[in-house]
Amino acid sequence: MTRPKLAELYRYPIKSMGGEQLASIYCTRTGIRGDRAWALKDETTGGIKGGKRFPELMNMRARFKREPTDALKSPPVAITLADGQQVSSSDSDINETLSKAVGSPLSLWPLLPDDQVEHYRRPAGEQGNNIEDYLREVFAREPGEPLPDLSAFPKELFIYESLPGTYFDALPILLMTNAALRTLQRISQEAGVNSLFDIRRFRPNLLIDVDGEGFPENDWVGRRAAIGEAVLKVETICPRCVMTTHGFADLPQDAKIMRQLVQQNGGNLGVYLNVEEPGAITVGDNVTWL
Repeated sequence: MTRPKLAELYRYPIKSMGGEQLASIYCTRTGIRGDRAWALKDETTGGIKGGKRFPELMNMRARFKREPTDALKSPPVAITLADGQQVSSSDSDINETLSKAVGSPLSLWPLLPDDQVEHYRRPAGEQGNNIEDYLREVFAREPGEPLPDLSAFPKELFIYESLPGTYFDALPILLMTNAALRTLQRISQEAGVNSLFDIRRFRPNLLIDVDGEGFPENDWVGRRAAIGEAVLKVETICPRCVMTTHGFADLPQDAKIMRQLVQQNGGNLGVYLNVEEPGAITVGDNVTWL
């Protein structure tokens, strides 16, 4: 059996927009340097919002105009809109441009310090009177399908859109395996469903090349791995949300994506990681279990 190896690396400068495929990245103690360094705030309801609320963002792409550093976590970003127009986070009218593109008032924000907690707070009343209905909408679960187990996630996420000082949905790094994607694509084709389990739907940071099929990453929870110079800990599986079903670029909207994820893997795909020891990681690095 071939040793697991890092096959692809991704970084997303702006939350929910398409990002950058890179040859190498640097893991700080708080995640991949430059990942989710910017985000959009909903100026109608308040709160940091992404593709769940504004799927139009997924048709845009972002790349850094200069590399982020520990001192400058959110440097200027070049943005390609859905129509191909090129704009910049530094443009004086960037909020108006993005609001027009999405069809709702938005403002673009860099990361703010973790003591600016009001910036990260969820809007009052967002979850409505029925938390189950809210979660079913967010996670695209039909009646009778199990809701995700969120017990492993920080409890602060019920108060804040993301942990203050970050724009991650839950934890800093998302890892997937090509074995899981192969498995889902094969089952979909054999069932005549023909959904496209394209990696762009799932927005991982790390794609690991693993022999065979199945969902081997599920068994990695709790383990520590050295990849390149970094040491990472697998914390929990990733419950998937409605974003995976949205249509964007050349991918169609497809609710069957979630039906198959629920049937084959409890609605989960991939695992979340924390960084225990910072360092550079590079495509081709082996995964060494510690």
